[in-house]
Amino acid sequence: MAEQHESHIESARLRRSPRYGVFLTLGVALGLITALILTYSVDSEAVSRTTGVAYDTTQVLGFMALVCGTVGLALGGLIALVFDRVLSRRVRTVRIDHETVRDAEPEI
Repeated sequence: MAEQHESHIESARLRRSPRYGVFLTLGVALGLITALILTYSVDSEAVSRTTGVAYDTTQVLGFMALVCGTVGLALGGLIALVFDRVLSRRVRTVRIDHETVRDAEPEI
């Protein structure tokens, strides 16, 4: 059996890019850690100045987690975008050898 080889060389642009999911997850995690620190470093029970309602520690933690988690998510995404912009300047062109091998039809 004879094989047929086809080969041609192409060029492609190669660049690195950050994994956005990792940056977003780390941003949320750091935001939640910040919420924990802020919640337990302040008074254990918060009272609203406008309504006079008292919130216990878990409610304060929930509010802080919503705010700090969202801010952490936004900052993680912003940092990933900055890294992507910086890494996009380091684009290089590489040569790719594309080879296709086909079996020849068997002779009968």
